[in-house]
Amino acid sequence: MKQLWKKEWRLCLHPAVPLFLLLSALILVPNYPYAVCFFYLTLGIYFTCLAGRENHDLAFTLSLPVSRGDIVAARFLMCGALEVCQILLAGLVILLRERLLGGAPNAAGMDANLALPGEGFLLFGLFNLLFFPAWYRDVNKLGVPFLRASAAVFLFVVAAVVSTYALPFVRDVLDTPDPAHLGAKAAFTAACAGVYLLLSCLSFRLSRRRFEHQDLQV
Repeated sequence: MKQLWKKEWRLCLHPAVPLFLLLSALILVPNYPYAVCFFYLTLGIYFTCLAGRENHDLAFTLSLPVSRGDIVAARFLMCGALEVCQILLAGLVILLRERLLGGAPNAAGMDANLALPGEGFLLFGLFNLLFFPAWYRDVNKLGVPFLRASAAVFLFVVAAVVSTYALPFVRDVLDTPDPAHLGAKAAFTAACAGVYLLLSCLSFRLSRRRFEHQDLQV
């Protein structure tokens, strides 16, 4: 696993991924749907998988003395690390925005506050559940799984924006400038992190099972 982990970072990671991580800085933009910032990393994950297919990464990896389950685990560990890194970077930008702009409200969805990383966890969990098991059903076909996962992600973003106007709890408690309702926001983000972990574990189990039973032609 250690060597597969190194291979993922050194040979498979798409060079655009660090740029997508830095797009957390869009949280500094007033009246922007900040949940979209997390979507850009899913695009980087897609580019990484696509580049691996074009470079015949699986043909090389399958020639190594490793199991198919380890191959899936290495990819999940890298993508999970990237997603958590994106959440942490978003948290730092939220703190920076608080110092620069104060508690300026956001008219396009959730304010830049402690609840926003929770939306990021939910978005990543949804993407992982829809993209990876569909991709590992046939690793040569990436487009349809990514389109379906992206459509679900954008529906989630729309629902998240609408909820800041339509749902009283979201509007009056979560979508407020910090430090208001910090306890409720922290509980929300912690619960979303738990949901992210559950969805990602389910995605991993489905992906591993499908990859192990796939008749590969790489």
